[in-house]
Amino acid sequence: MTADRRWGVGPLRRATRNLLLPVDWRGRPLLVKYTRNRDEARQEIRGHARLREHYRVPALHAHVRVPGGYLLAYERLPGGTDRGLLLDLLNTQEPGPELLRYVEDLTTAYREVILETAQEVPPARVVRKLYWDRAAPGGRLDTYYADADFPVADGIIDLPVSRLAEYVIAVNGRPLAFGWAAALRRLRTHFQRDEPVWAALTQGDPTDVNLAHPLAWFDYDTAGLNSVLGEFANFLWYVTALGGWLVPTYNSAAFADHPATFPSVDANRPLLDGARVNHVSRTIHIDYTSVLAAPRRAAATAYWHRLVQPVADKLWPNAGLGELLRPYLAMRILAVYNLADLAPTDRLLVLARLTEAMSRTFDPLTFFSIEEAQCPAP
Repeated sequence: MTADRRWGVGPLRRATRNLLLPVDWRGRPLLVKYTRNRDEARQEIRGHARLREHYRVPALHAHVRVPGGYLLAYERLPGGTDRGLLLDLLNTQEPGPELLRYVEDLTTAYREVILETAQEVPPARVVRKLYWDRAAPGGRLDTYYADADFPVADGIIDLPVSRLAEYVIAVNGRPLAFGWAAALRRLRTHFQRDEPVWAALTQGDPTDVNLAHPLAWFDYDTAGLNSVLGEFANFLWYVTALGGWLVPTYNSAAFADHPATFPSVDANRPLLDGARVNHVSRTIHIDYTSVLAAPRRAAATAYWHRLVQPVADKLWPNAGLGELLRPYLAMRILAVYNLADLAPTDRLLVLARLTEAMSRTFDPLTFFSIEEAQCPAP
Protein backbone atom coordinates (compact mmCIF):
# COMPACT_ATOMS: atom_id res chain seq x y z
CA MET A 1 0.00 0.00 0.00
CA THR A 2 1.47 3.32 -1.04
CA ALA A 3 1.04 6.55 0.85
CA ASP A 4 -1.12 9.26 -0.67
CA ARG A 5 1.41 11.94 -1.51
CA ARG A 6 -0.52 15.15 -1.27
CA TRP A 7 2.31 17.61 -1.32
CA GLY A 8 5.89 18.13 -2.46
CA VAL A 9 8.42 20.90 -2.01
CA GLY A 10 11.03 22.11 -4.48
CA PRO A 11 14.32 23.95 -3.90
CA LEU A 12 14.17 27.24 -2.01
CA ARG A 13 15.34 30.22 -4.08
CA ARG A 14 16.16 33.80 -3.15
CA ALA A 15 14.86 36.65 -5.31
CA THR A 16 16.45 39.90 -4.13
CA ARG A 17 15.17 40.16 -0.51
CA ASN A 18 12.39 37.57 -0.92
CA LEU A 19 12.31 33.78 -0.72
CA LEU A 20 10.53 31.61 -3.29
CA LEU A 21 9.46 28.02 -2.67
CA PRO A 22 7.79 25.77 -5.28
CA VAL A 23 5.11 23.63 -3.64
CA ASP A 24 2.80 20.96 -5.07
CA TRP A 25 -0.37 20.62 -3.04
CA ARG A 26 -2.83 17.90 -4.07
CA GLY A 27 -1.71 18.16 -7.66
CA ARG A 28 -1.86 21.95 -7.72
CA PRO A 29 1.48 23.65 -8.51
CA LEU A 30 2.03 26.68 -6.30
CA LEU A 31 4.80 29.20 -5.81
CA VAL A 32 4.98 30.41 -2.21
CA LYS A 33 6.67 33.76 -1.75
CA TYR A 34 7.90 34.98 1.61
CA THR A 35 8.62 38.66 2.03
CA ARG A 36 9.75 40.40 5.22
CA ASN A 37 8.58 43.84 4.15
CA ARG A 38 4.92 44.03 5.08
CA ASP A 39 4.35 47.31 3.27
CA GLU A 40 5.72 45.81 0.04
CA ALA A 41 3.60 42.69 0.56
CA ARG A 42 0.45 44.77 0.91
CA GLN A 43 1.43 46.78 -2.16
CA GLU A 44 2.02 43.52 -4.06
CA ILE A 45 -1.46 42.27 -3.16
CA ARG A 46 -3.01 45.55 -4.30
CA GLY A 47 -0.86 45.63 -7.43
CA HIS A 48 -1.83 42.09 -8.42
CA ALA A 49 -5.51 42.99 -8.05
CA ARG A 50 -5.08 46.04 -10.28
CA LEU A 51 -3.21 44.17 -13.01
CA ARG A 52 -5.32 41.04 -13.35
CA GLU A 53 -8.08 42.76 -15.34
CA HIS A 54 -5.58 44.00 -17.95
CA TYR A 55 -2.61 41.60 -18.06
CA ARG A 56 -2.12 37.86 -17.72
CA VAL A 57 -0.93 37.21 -14.18
CA PRO A 58 -0.78 33.98 -12.16
CA ALA A 59 -3.68 33.57 -9.76
CA LEU A 60 -3.03 34.65 -6.18
CA HIS A 61 -4.62 31.82 -4.16
CA ALA A 62 -3.84 33.06 -0.66
CA HIS A 63 -1.90 35.61 1.34
CA VAL A 64 -1.21 35.19 5.02
CA ARG A 65 0.45 37.48 7.51
CA VAL A 66 3.05 35.52 9.47
CA PRO A 67 5.63 36.50 12.10
CA GLY A 68 8.21 38.66 10.38
CA GLY A 69 6.37 39.16 7.11
CA TYR A 70 3.87 37.73 4.63
CA LEU A 71 3.38 34.47 2.73
CA LEU A 72 1.77 34.73 -0.70
CA ALA A 73 0.74 31.59 -2.60
CA TYR A 74 0.58 32.02 -6.37
CA GLU A 75 -0.33 29.70 -9.20
CA ARG A 76 3.01 28.31 -10.45
CA LEU A 77 3.41 28.65 -14.19
CA PRO A 78 5.31 26.00 -16.20
CA GLY A 79 9.07 26.44 -16.19
CA GLY A 80 12.34 24.77 -15.40
CA THR A 81 16.03 24.98 -16.09
CA ASP A 82 16.49 27.65 -18.75
CA ARG A 83 12.75 27.63 -19.44
CA GLY A 84 9.82 29.85 -18.55
CA LEU A 85 11.15 33.42 -18.77
CA LEU A 86 11.82 36.07 -21.40
CA LEU A 87 15.40 35.73 -20.15
CA ASP A 88 15.63 32.28 -21.74
CA LEU A 89 14.65 33.62 -25.16
CA LEU A 90 17.35 36.29 -24.82
CA ASN A 91 20.05 33.76 -23.89
CA THR A 92 20.01 32.21 -27.36
CA GLN A 93 22.55 32.78 -30.13
CA GLU A 94 20.16 34.48 -32.54
CA PRO A 95 16.74 36.16 -32.28
CA GLY A 96 14.53 33.34 -33.49
CA PRO A 97 10.84 33.53 -34.46
CA GLU A 98 9.78 32.58 -30.92
CA LEU A 99 11.43 35.69 -29.47
CA LEU A 100 10.05 37.94 -32.19
CA ARG A 101 6.51 36.62 -31.64
CA TYR A 102 6.93 37.08 -27.90
CA VAL A 103 8.03 40.72 -28.18
CA GLU A 104 5.21 41.38 -30.62
CA ASP A 105 2.70 40.01 -28.08
CA LEU A 106 4.39 41.93 -25.25
CA THR A 107 4.39 45.28 -27.01
CA THR A 108 0.84 44.82 -28.31
CA ALA A 109 -0.43 44.16 -24.79
CA TYR A 110 1.45 47.14 -23.38
CA ARG A 111 0.45 49.49 -26.15
CA GLU A 112 -3.23 48.71 -25.75
CA VAL A 113 -3.29 48.99 -21.95
CA ILE A 114 -1.05 52.06 -21.76
CA LEU A 115 -3.08 53.99 -24.32
CA GLU A 116 -6.33 52.88 -22.68
CA THR A 117 -5.30 53.85 -19.14
CA ALA A 118 -2.90 56.77 -19.75
CA GLN A 119 -3.60 59.94 -17.80
CA GLU A 120 -1.71 63.01 -16.69
CA VAL A 121 -1.52 62.98 -12.90
CA PRO A 122 0.48 64.66 -10.13
CA PRO A 123 3.60 62.65 -9.19
CA ALA A 124 2.04 61.95 -5.79
CA ARG A 125 -0.42 59.58 -7.49
CA VAL A 126 2.08 57.34 -9.25
CA VAL A 127 3.98 54.37 -7.86
CA ARG A 128 7.05 56.10 -6.42
CA LYS A 129 9.35 53.25 -5.38
CA LEU A 130 11.77 53.11 -8.32
CA TYR A 131 12.17 56.82 -9.03
CA TRP A 132 10.69 59.42 -6.68
CA ASP A 133 11.42 57.54 -3.45
CA ARG A 134 14.99 56.77 -4.49
CA ALA A 135 15.66 60.44 -5.28
CA ALA A 136 14.00 61.70 -2.07
CA PRO A 137 15.95 62.55 1.11
CA GLY A 138 17.01 59.29 2.71
CA GLY A 139 16.42 57.36 -0.53
CA ARG A 140 18.95 55.35 -2.48
CA LEU A 141 20.76 58.34 -3.94
CA ASP A 142 21.48 59.47 -0.38
CA THR A 143 22.14 55.97 0.92
CA TYR A 144 24.63 55.24 -1.84
CA TYR A 145 26.24 58.60 -2.50
CA ALA A 146 25.66 61.20 0.24
CA ASP A 147 29.09 62.42 1.38
CA ALA A 148 30.69 59.53 -0.56
CA ASP A 149 33.64 59.88 -2.89
CA PHE A 150 35.40 57.07 -4.71
CA PRO A 151 37.79 56.66 -7.65
CA VAL A 152 36.48 56.68 -11.19
CA ALA A 153 38.24 53.33 -11.61
CA ASP A 154 40.81 52.13 -9.09
CA GLY A 155 44.15 51.44 -10.77
CA ILE A 156 42.92 52.77 -14.12
CA ILE A 157 41.74 56.31 -13.48
CA ASP A 158 42.26 57.08 -9.80
CA LEU A 159 40.68 60.51 -9.98
CA PRO A 160 37.77 60.79 -7.49
CA VAL A 161 34.31 61.14 -9.03
CA SER A 162 33.86 64.44 -7.18
CA ARG A 163 36.44 66.01 -9.52
CA LEU A 164 34.95 64.87 -12.83
CA ALA A 165 33.48 68.34 -13.45
CA GLU A 166 37.04 69.70 -13.69
CA TYR A 167 37.76 67.56 -16.76
CA VAL A 168 36.49 67.08 -20.28
CA ILE A 169 35.45 63.45 -20.68
CA ALA A 170 36.14 62.20 -24.18
CA VAL A 171 34.00 59.08 -24.65
CA ASN A 172 34.98 57.33 -27.86
CA GLY A 173 36.46 60.60 -29.06
CA ARG A 174 33.39 62.74 -28.25
CA PRO A 175 34.19 65.53 -25.75
CA LEU A 176 31.50 65.58 -23.08
CA ALA A 177 30.98 67.43 -19.80
CA PHE A 178 29.84 65.64 -16.67
CA GLY A 179 29.75 66.74 -13.05
CA TRP A 180 29.08 64.11 -10.40
CA ALA A 181 27.55 66.41 -7.77
CA ALA A 182 25.61 68.34 -10.41
CA ALA A 183 24.12 65.14 -11.82
CA LEU A 184 22.92 63.99 -8.40
CA ARG A 185 21.51 67.44 -7.66
CA ARG A 186 19.77 67.54 -11.03
CA LEU A 187 18.05 64.21 -10.42
CA ARG A 188 16.92 65.14 -6.93
CA THR A 189 15.47 68.40 -8.28
CA HIS A 190 13.69 66.68 -11.16
CA PHE A 191 11.92 64.20 -8.90
CA GLN A 192 10.87 66.92 -6.45
CA ARG A 193 8.79 68.72 -9.06
CA ASP A 194 5.01 68.76 -8.90
CA GLU A 195 4.34 68.95 -12.64
CA PRO A 196 1.92 66.27 -13.86
CA VAL A 197 3.39 63.20 -15.52
CA TRP A 198 1.88 60.77 -18.00
CA ALA A 199 1.15 57.54 -16.17
CA ALA A 200 -0.59 54.29 -17.05
CA LEU A 201 -1.43 50.93 -15.50
CA THR A 202 1.65 48.69 -15.72
CA GLN A 203 3.64 46.18 -13.68
CA GLY A 204 6.33 48.84 -13.22
CA ASP A 205 9.47 46.67 -13.18
CA PRO A 206 9.52 44.94 -16.59
CA THR A 207 12.70 42.88 -16.38
CA ASP A 208 13.46 39.69 -18.27
CA VAL A 209 13.00 37.70 -15.05
CA ASN A 210 9.65 39.36 -14.26
CA LEU A 211 8.21 38.45 -17.66
CA ALA A 212 7.18 34.82 -18.12
CA HIS A 213 7.25 32.79 -21.32
CA PRO A 214 4.50 32.13 -22.41
CA LEU A 215 3.69 35.78 -21.76
CA ALA A 216 2.67 36.63 -18.21
CA TRP A 217 3.76 39.15 -15.59
CA PHE A 218 5.39 38.42 -12.20
CA ASP A 219 6.20 40.62 -9.19
CA TYR A 220 3.61 43.26 -8.32
CA ASP A 221 4.97 45.50 -5.57
CA THR A 222 5.47 48.25 -8.18
CA ALA A 223 2.26 47.47 -10.09
CA GLY A 224 -0.25 50.25 -10.51
CA LEU A 225 -0.24 53.70 -12.04
CA ASN A 226 3.37 54.07 -13.22
CA SER A 227 5.21 56.78 -15.11
CA VAL A 228 5.17 55.75 -18.76
CA LEU A 229 8.66 57.15 -19.27
CA GLY A 230 9.88 55.24 -16.23
CA GLU A 231 8.42 52.04 -17.68
CA PHE A 232 10.28 52.60 -20.95
CA ALA A 233 13.61 53.50 -19.34
CA ASN A 234 13.37 50.48 -17.03
CA PHE A 235 12.85 47.92 -19.78
CA LEU A 236 15.40 49.40 -22.18
CA TRP A 237 18.22 49.72 -19.62
CA TYR A 238 17.50 46.29 -18.24
CA VAL A 239 17.43 44.49 -21.59
CA THR A 240 20.54 46.27 -22.89
CA ALA A 241 22.72 46.46 -19.76
CA LEU A 242 21.41 45.12 -16.47
CA GLY A 243 19.96 41.79 -17.55
CA GLY A 244 22.76 40.56 -19.75
CA TRP A 245 25.74 42.08 -17.95
CA LEU A 246 25.44 43.70 -14.51
CA VAL A 247 22.80 41.60 -12.75
CA PRO A 248 24.35 38.20 -13.58
CA THR A 249 27.74 39.62 -12.59
CA TYR A 250 26.66 41.03 -9.22
CA ASN A 251 23.61 38.91 -8.33
CA SER A 252 24.40 35.51 -9.78
CA ALA A 253 22.11 33.70 -7.31
CA ALA A 254 19.09 35.12 -9.14
CA PHE A 255 19.95 32.93 -12.14
CA ALA A 256 20.36 29.57 -10.39
CA ASP A 257 17.62 28.06 -12.57
CA HIS A 258 18.81 29.80 -15.72
CA PRO A 259 22.52 28.92 -16.05
CA ALA A 260 22.56 29.72 -19.78
CA THR A 261 22.70 33.36 -18.64
CA PHE A 262 26.35 33.14 -17.64
CA PRO A 263 27.95 32.10 -20.96
CA SER A 264 26.04 35.01 -22.51
CA VAL A 265 27.56 37.69 -20.27
CA ASP A 266 30.60 38.24 -22.50
CA ALA A 267 28.24 38.77 -25.44
CA ASN A 268 26.60 41.66 -23.55
CA ARG A 269 29.46 43.28 -21.62
CA PRO A 270 30.98 46.40 -23.24
CA LEU A 271 34.69 46.12 -24.02
CA LEU A 272 37.02 48.71 -22.54
CA ASP A 273 39.48 49.57 -25.31
CA GLY A 274 41.45 52.14 -23.37
CA ALA A 275 41.32 54.73 -20.60
CA ARG A 276 43.73 57.45 -19.57
CA VAL A 277 43.75 60.86 -17.95
CA ASN A 278 45.76 63.90 -19.06
CA HIS A 279 46.03 66.26 -16.10
CA VAL A 280 47.71 68.96 -18.20
CA SER A 281 44.85 69.24 -20.71
CA ARG A 282 42.28 68.22 -18.08
CA THR A 283 40.92 65.46 -20.27
CA ILE A 284 39.82 61.93 -19.48
CA HIS A 285 39.78 59.58 -22.46
CA ILE A 286 37.53 56.52 -22.32
CA ASP A 287 37.25 54.31 -25.37
CA TYR A 288 34.92 51.35 -25.35
CA THR A 289 33.13 49.08 -27.80
CA SER A 290 29.42 48.59 -27.27
CA VAL A 291 28.59 44.88 -27.20
CA LEU A 292 25.04 43.55 -27.20
CA ALA A 293 23.93 40.08 -28.21
CA ALA A 294 21.61 39.91 -31.22
CA PRO A 295 18.54 38.71 -29.26
CA ARG A 296 18.76 41.62 -26.82
CA ARG A 297 19.33 44.08 -29.64
CA ALA A 298 16.29 42.69 -31.45
CA ALA A 299 14.13 42.91 -28.31
CA ALA A 300 15.15 46.53 -27.64
CA THR A 301 14.57 47.45 -31.29
CA ALA A 302 11.10 45.90 -31.45
CA TYR A 303 10.16 47.43 -28.09
CA TRP A 304 11.17 50.88 -29.29
CA HIS A 305 9.44 50.79 -32.66
CA ARG A 306 6.32 48.88 -31.59
CA LEU A 307 5.75 50.50 -28.19
CA VAL A 308 7.87 53.51 -27.27
CA GLN A 309 7.50 55.42 -30.53
CA PRO A 310 3.75 54.85 -31.08
CA VAL A 311 2.92 55.75 -27.46
CA ALA A 312 5.23 58.78 -27.53
CA ASP A 313 3.58 59.99 -30.73
CA LYS A 314 0.27 60.06 -28.84
CA LEU A 315 1.42 61.42 -25.48
CA TRP A 316 4.35 63.67 -26.45
CA PRO A 317 3.91 64.63 -30.11
CA ASN A 318 6.96 66.40 -31.52
CA ALA A 319 8.86 66.16 -28.22
CA GLY A 320 12.46 64.96 -27.96
CA LEU A 321 12.40 61.54 -26.34
CA GLY A 322 16.03 61.81 -25.23
CA GLU A 323 15.29 64.77 -22.97
CA LEU A 324 12.17 63.07 -21.58
CA LEU A 325 13.84 59.74 -20.86
CA ARG A 326 17.10 61.10 -19.44
CA PRO A 327 16.20 61.50 -15.73
CA TYR A 328 14.55 58.09 -15.58
CA LEU A 329 17.45 56.39 -17.32
CA ALA A 330 19.99 58.13 -15.07
CA MET A 331 18.09 56.96 -11.99
CA ARG A 332 18.19 53.37 -13.25
CA ILE A 333 21.92 53.67 -13.86
CA LEU A 334 22.67 55.17 -10.44
CA ALA A 335 20.08 53.72 -8.08
CA VAL A 336 20.05 49.98 -8.78
CA TYR A 337 23.67 49.24 -7.88
CA ASN A 338 25.95 51.49 -5.88
CA LEU A 339 28.62 52.36 -8.43
CA ALA A 340 31.28 52.29 -5.71
CA ASP A 341 30.62 48.55 -5.29
CA LEU A 342 31.28 47.69 -8.93
CA ALA A 343 34.62 46.37 -10.12
CA PRO A 344 36.81 49.21 -11.46
CA THR A 345 36.37 48.34 -15.15
CA ASP A 346 32.59 47.94 -14.80
CA ARG A 347 32.38 51.20 -12.84
CA LEU A 348 34.33 53.02 -15.53
CA LEU A 349 32.08 51.66 -18.28
CA VAL A 350 28.91 52.56 -16.38
CA LEU A 351 30.23 56.08 -15.70
CA ALA A 352 30.99 56.46 -19.40
CA ARG A 353 27.43 55.42 -20.22
CA LEU A 354 26.04 57.77 -17.58
CA THR A 355 28.08 60.62 -19.05
CA GLU A 356 26.56 59.88 -22.47
CA ALA A 357 23.04 59.73 -21.03
CA MET A 358 23.44 63.08 -19.26
CA SER A 359 24.94 64.88 -22.26
CA ARG A 360 23.04 67.33 -24.44
CA THR A 361 23.63 65.05 -27.42
CA PHE A 362 22.04 61.99 -25.80
CA ASP A 363 20.38 59.87 -28.49
CA PRO A 364 18.32 56.91 -27.22
CA LEU A 365 18.54 55.12 -30.57
CA THR A 366 22.33 54.97 -30.41
CA PHE A 367 22.49 54.49 -26.66
CA PHE A 368 20.16 51.46 -26.64
CA SER A 369 21.53 50.00 -29.90
CA ILE A 370 18.17 50.46 -31.65
CA GLU A 371 18.25 49.34 -35.24
CA GLU A 372 16.22 50.85 -38.05
CA ALA A 373 12.63 49.62 -38.20
CA GLN A 374 12.06 46.76 -40.64
CA CYS A 375 8.51 47.93 -41.28
CA PRO A 376 6.21 50.68 -40.01
CA ALA A 377 4.84 50.21 -36.52
CA PRO A 378 1.10 49.48 -36.40
